[in-house]
Amino acid sequence: MTGLALIFVFFISIVVMVLAIAKWKVHPFLAIMGVAIILGLIAGIPIVNQVDADGNTITSIAGIMGEGFSAIFTGIGLVIIFGAIIGSILEVTGGAFKIADLVVKLLGKTSPSLSMLIMGWIVSVPVFCDSGFVILNPVRRSIVKKTGTSAVATAVGLGAGLYTSHVLVPLTPGPLAASEMLELGDQLLLVMIVSVIVSIPALIAAYWWATRCGKKTKSKEDLELGNSSTVKTYEELVKEFGGLPNGLLSLAPILIPIVCMALGTIANVADWGGTFGDIMRFIGTPVIALGIGLLFAVLLLVVSKKMDQFNTLTNDTLKALGPILFITGAGSVLGRVIAVSDMVPFISEHSEILAGLGLFFPFLVSAVIKTAQGSSTVAMITTAGIMAPLMYTLGMDSPMMSTLTVMAIGAGSMMASHANDSYFWVVNNLSDMSPEEGYKNWTTMTVVQGVACMVTIFIISLFVS
Repeated sequence: MTGLALIFVFFISIVVMVLAIAKWKVHPFLAIMGVAIILGLIAGIPIVNQVDADGNTITSIAGIMGEGFSAIFTGIGLVIIFGAIIGSILEVTGGAFKIADLVVKLLGKTSPSLSMLIMGWIVSVPVFCDSGFVILNPVRRSIVKKTGTSAVATAVGLGAGLYTSHVLVPLTPGPLAASEMLELGDQLLLVMIVSVIVSIPALIAAYWWATRCGKKTKSKEDLELGNSSTVKTYEELVKEFGGLPNGLLSLAPILIPIVCMALGTIANVADWGGTFGDIMRFIGTPVIALGIGLLFAVLLLVVSKKMDQFNTLTNDTLKALGPILFITGAGSVLGRVIAVSDMVPFISEHSEILAGLGLFFPFLVSAVIKTAQGSSTVAMITTAGIMAPLMYTLGMDSPMMSTLTVMAIGAGSMMASHANDSYFWVVNNLSDMSPEEGYKNWTTMTVVQGVACMVTIFIISLFVS
């Protein structure tokens, strides 16, 4: 099958995939992989390797599955694993709490919603947003009690800060996987820099919305905290943690990899030669940079006298990370199927249609998938798999445009967090908002953030396209 009929089948396949995940509760790995196989067979990919008239080997559908799946593990897989272990160590040692402590001391408690927002944004770089909210929620509650500020405003602020990093900033798996699938594995520093720039308007929009919600909504938590004597003060929480680790040591597992990648980039741009230049390029490789960051995380574990938990911690992290790696691999397979089918030549002939949408195309695709099935990570990986073979055809294959595509995918994956998203329930339940209040305050905020991100991305694209 070729041409417009194949494009139609592709869109039907995506609808079936979303229904399988969202309504029929099929695991995303199986849903994406199943759609990739069926689409490949319909597209005419052979079931066994064949040789064409020119003597070139045409890879079978099984071979494409193997190539696509293994590409993730030979590329970004180790980076995702190292980043996840670093995040788990920061949780166990209190490093994440220490980073939060530094933010509170830096900003003070005069603007609790802003403190929660920035605190969440920093902590969620290595820590999943769900875990980050659980870790930082006691801090938020104690500050609400002490300052008398709005519980809704601080909850929305904290959730938004965590959410922004989760969908935009590597080291979280979604942005990492999307970057690798769009061939930005060696450009992670660029992705990080642009993600910070794109995050700023999203955080400003979230702060405005959180403040607005705080003025208009009184949650059950607002009513209870005013009369509660059981909520621990911030100082009691810090003491109860058993002594927080050193601030620089807590930040090192995050900052050191960034510094290493920066040195590697400088070595390439400045064309440093000799052994020194080779060493800088070596430590600047993302997997090596994250490996060095992991060493500092292990040092934090040693200093915290919790090294006996390292083996269990690593096992638990790998178990939790497995589904994400498998889904990423399935997304890569889908991308390979699209790349070898006749869809790309057909789109090349009619590229002006999608080219007219530009970065709004991946944004809309990601937003539809996210809203339908709930997971931002699945939305990012699936959309990146769809976009990867189309980047050259659409004239978006430069490093900067590819980076902006990752950002557009992330912005789309924000919209909209509602009842089918586990994070919606984490934020609502831990902040005592009803589902109705959650839709009004949290779900709407994710749309506001997504739009703010996309506007920023579009403005940046005007100067680089």
